Amino acid sequence: MGQPQFIPGIELSRRYFHEAVEPVLAAAFPRLAYGAALIGYGSEVQGFDTAMSTDHNWGPRLLLFLGADDLAALEGDLRAALEAGVAETFLGWPTRIEIDTGATGRQRAALRIEAHALADWVWGWLGIDASREPPWRAWLGIPEQRLIDVTAGAVYRDDRGELAALRARLAFFPRDVWLHKLACQWARIGQEQAFIGRTGDLGDDLGSRILTARLARDVMRLAFLTERRYAPYPKWFGTAFAGLGCAAEIGPLLATALRADDRRQRERGIAGAALGLAELHLRLGHPGALVPRLSTFSEMVRAPGHPPSHNGVAPDRDFTVINADALAGAIRAEIRDSEIRALSPVGAVDQFSDSTDLLSWPRLTLAVAEAVALDRAARDMPPRA
Repeated sequence: MGQPQFIPGIELSRRYFHEAVEPVLAAAFPRLAYGAALIGYGSEVQGFDTAMSTDHNWGPRLLLFLGADDLAALEGDLRAALEAGVAETFLGWPTRIEIDTGATGRQRAALRIEAHALADWVWGWLGIDASREPPWRAWLGIPEQRLIDVTAGAVYRDDRGELAALRARLAFFPRDVWLHKLACQWARIGQEQAFIGRTGDLGDDLGSRILTARLARDVMRLAFLTERRYAPYPKWFGTAFAGLGCAAEIGPLLATALRADDRRQRERGIAGAALGLAELHLRLGHPGALVPRLSTFSEMVRAPGHPPSHNGVAPDRDFTVINADALAGAIRAEIRDSEIRALSPVGAVDQFSDSTDLLSWPRLTLAVAEAVALDRAARDMPPRA
């Protein structure tokens, strides 16, 4: 017997809930107020699943959210009712999978239906209090890829209104946190953009290509921030980028830079893509509007307002760059919260780290972000004797 016909996981789980699970719960617990959703892990949560996704952790599944008291009182009965009432397959897909039971290594079949109190689930997934707006320090410690896990997907039922309220609170960064991340992203671009040409002129073609790729990723992350969208897990980063409004303009410039054999073409591609995003910033009326411009690196550092170098700049540093530092400064000046405005320009946890393990560990990401979110005065303090 062949594999059942593939349908997107969000639609599969929607039908699974309404046709197979909701009737069981209505019969067994007619007065129960609960939520049902497909959020959290999985490519299907972001709508990126394909037939290949069905080889692991995929199929008809749900998360149920009960009040804490109801969960404590009913969890066993709830599980028993679902085990008895939900068929072994739905639309040809198995509703139970083999899971490891732990020390014995033996496995048992289990429904892919999780029951949680929302506060506990959010604490485990994001490391924050689900009942209130996160403080700005917490926002800097939550990777965007984890925020997508909560704000994407689908909600099929929400009797208590908790899921809607949570997803509204986390829909996007507060204004000043967003501006801080934007400014820091422009600062990242400004720090390395001239190195494409410098390494190329040294004959380090591999190094120039690596820097081009790093900057292309930084520009793409800037595109998500400019369009006020969260950037996903790396596997889906390019796919999600292609869905941005600016991708038709920015994408070909980045592709040209990545394919180029000449360092000048690489520079022009990266600088042109950055210019397009700076112009988009202006068109959208975002705070910190500043007219962008391209020039050589030598011209840029001689411009008024640019931090002085130690020894001056030779006139032949003809690397094509954008006025990224000025753009970052203009955005930072619009931050209203004095504490956020004074932060060191390293940004949020997923701007200064791309460790898969780190970004998947909520309590650690919050702790790391807290540790590095020093204000600029503290960063510049001399070491203790």
